[in-house]
Amino acid sequence: MTSDSSLPLSQRIPAACAQIPDYPHEGILFYDVTTLFADAEVFRASMEELATRFEGQFDIVAGVEARGFLMASAIAYIAGTGVMTVRKAGKLPRDTYMKEYSLEYGQAAIEIHKDDIPAGSRVLLVDDLLATGGTLEAATHLMKMAQLEVAGIGVLLELEGLGGRELLAGHRLEALSLVSE
Repeated sequence: MTSDSSLPLSQRIPAACAQIPDYPHEGILFYDVTTLFADAEVFRASMEELATRFEGQFDIVAGVEARGFLMASAIAYIAGTGVMTVRKAGKLPRDTYMKEYSLEYGQAAIEIHKDDIPAGSRVLLVDDLLATGGTLEAATHLMKMAQLEVAGIGVLLELEGLGGRELLAGHRLEALSLVSE
């Protein structure tokens, strides 16, 4: 699958995503970025753009489970840094920091290992989508708990009008595409 390369990246990103109505719950329009990941041209352009926007400003890339893992790996490869995983609670085997939070359709918790990254490191947080901001806000709290500096937050898509950007005020946030919910 290839997208129309004559369009700006901000338009190519949502066009490359499958849009699933009423998933995982009624009233939610789900942007499935797995189709974007399968589009080599859009995936590469998106990861290179995020790496460029934060170039020289981070020591490690933290990907939020699960789609953020793929993004973090690609950006870290481009930037020559390591990768850190922000996992769902109960998935990491060693001592962790955990943060519970609300998302648009329920409750969740995420965690990071306590000893993976040296204190004071600059972390670029990445995830596929910003909606209400609960997951990424929880991830910023985990970074603070681990004495890590949030250098910025990068997402592919930002859903307009759901309050995520406001919730993350005080952090540099780069969204490659803005879409209406």
